[in-house]
Amino acid sequence: MAQDIPEVTIKLNGKSVTFDLDDKELPEEITRDLMRSGGYPYDKRLSRKKYEEELESLQLELGKVQTWLQETGERVVIVFEGRDAAGKGGTINAFRQYLNPRHNKVVALSKPSDIERGQWYFQRYTCHLPTSGEMVMFDRSWYNRAGVEPVMGFCTPEQHKQFLLEAPKYEEMLVSEGIHFFKFWLNVGQEMQIKRFHDRRQNPLKSWKLSPIDIKALNKWPDYTEARDIMLEATHKPQSPWTIVRSNDKRRARINAIRHFLTRLDYEGKNEKVIGKPDPLVVGSGPSFFNEKGA
Repeated sequence: MAQDIPEVTIKLNGKSVTFDLDDKELPEEITRDLMRSGGYPYDKRLSRKKYEEELESLQLELGKVQTWLQETGERVVIVFEGRDAAGKGGTINAFRQYLNPRHNKVVALSKPSDIERGQWYFQRYTCHLPTSGEMVMFDRSWYNRAGVEPVMGFCTPEQHKQFLLEAPKYEEMLVSEGIHFFKFWLNVGQEMQIKRFHDRRQNPLKSWKLSPIDIKALNKWPDYTEARDIMLEATHKPQSPWTIVRSNDKRRARINAIRHFLTRLDYEGKNEKVIGKPDPLVVGSGPSFFNEKGA
């Protein structure tokens, strides 16, 4: 049975807007210029035909990466982060749709157990790192401590500060070990996030995706923005940079995330023409991308 969700009032562009996710329609203040929310550069989604054509070509290249990993023993770790409903799961699915799940794993951990809370913070993530020939994709990661935990009060300010100091060191060890390491931040506009929450609430097949934490987060948009900016500033390093992917259009986000990933690897049979270049309006690097393009 679906949880009861109270009426929500948020600040949107300096004005108070009230809505109920159980209503069939959202207020016009939310749905007007939906695609453009958060400074998104396009008015419309990429057409399905073009998306499917480009995705298939890029997935063929991912198949080459899989073969290369198996033949060379190289290892890959990809971290997918972003606000709730930013499109992390769908992007991961686009990456691994035609890959062997035995060697291309997704890690999506629930809240830590009592035992895990007593361990070194990175310990429960470390045990999921890849062995020879594997790719591991984290659907949320150790960066919980830089986002949801400090915003929701699940860690102390001291723990948050310590994490921001330790994360770059931890990631430097991964890179020094020879792991190909990627970090994606999928960025969604506020109005688009609400629309996706609404879609989940209205669809019984997707309602499980909407958690009590998601609802609480609706009133904490500025807090999450501040936490994101602090995180990016502290952990965007030369050896482990953040790649920002604007995700109001999930199709463009998936295509460009895969494209960026492929451009950074030197694998057998790589087809540069097929891969192309990531769209600079959608993909950027580190906190400066927000300064240039807006939040």
